[in-house]
Amino acid sequence: MIPLTDISWQSRTWQWHLGNAITDINELVRILDLPQDALTTDFPVLVPLPWLSRIEPGNPQDPLLLQVLPRPAELAPAEGFLDDPLQEAHSAPIPGLLHKYQGRVLVVVSGACGVNCRYCFRRHFPYQDFRPDTARWHEIAAYIRRDPSITEVILSGGDPLVLSDRRLAWIAELIGGIDHVRTLRLHTRMPIAIPQRVCDELLGWMHATHLRIVMVVHTNHAQEIDDAVADAMAQLAGSGALLLNQSVLLREVNDSVKSLTALSRRLFDVGVTPYYLHLLDAVNGAAHFDVPEQEARHLMEGVAASLPGYLVPRLVREIPGEPFKVPR
Repeated sequence: MIPLTDISWQSRTWQWHLGNAITDINELVRILDLPQDALTTDFPVLVPLPWLSRIEPGNPQDPLLLQVLPRPAELAPAEGFLDDPLQEAHSAPIPGLLHKYQGRVLVVVSGACGVNCRYCFRRHFPYQDFRPDTARWHEIAAYIRRDPSITEVILSGGDPLVLSDRRLAWIAELIGGIDHVRTLRLHTRMPIAIPQRVCDELLGWMHATHLRIVMVVHTNHAQEIDDAVADAMAQLAGSGALLLNQSVLLREVNDSVKSLTALSRRLFDVGVTPYYLHLLDAVNGAAHFDVPEQEARHLMEGVAASLPGYLVPRLVREIPGEPFKVPR
């Protein structure tokens, strides 16, 4: 691995960063000079160098570190926390396709991400049963063609931007050939975790498609947005994409008015609109991140009192069976 002090890693390709991310907890704690013993977990560590570079060495409470570092609390059982908290397996008319909400469908295009977040609601998801190959994509497209109420297709995962731009361009062309689909939405953490992912090839197919591109990035703390991320956001905005952010309210990471307002202001600085603040999905292994709903509402009152309305994200919870994300 290239040392963080050698800044040549900043110019490496996004593919290089994916292939050279930290996957060993012992290496992670050694680099960051942390007093942490190895923890055995079935959810692997994955920390790319751009993310690692934003963590303060020697600080076990760093908000970026807490999102990626396995802790013993993950292994503690918690009542009401499940492997599939959103019951997504029941919303798949075709493997890989989730049709939960009116007017839009979500396709789980990959099981991989640019960074593994310890609170991920799909950390136990059976990706091997869902990722669509080319034949399955044609089946998905046929399903969408039969339902003219579907006007938006959402690419999710994992992270859709771990796919090659050649593959993404093919998907955009396939979806763009369906007359009643107007919007292609991508839910991604890649431009935050690895800003090098915003490259000429990505911008090229985004420019080429006639579909309206909505990119929902995932950022939980202002510290995640450095100069490289700001530049990536500027390039995406220049492509014409609508940029929104969704966060998860996380104990010890962003559970304060100060943290949440700083995040909204930093997002605005780089051209991204705060969109959703999610209450934690009750997935096994993540209970230590949970912030009770009443406390969350109190925090949002403070945020609303501190910011103009356009910078206040909507506090929501996703509830299985509900026809939309439920405001709280």
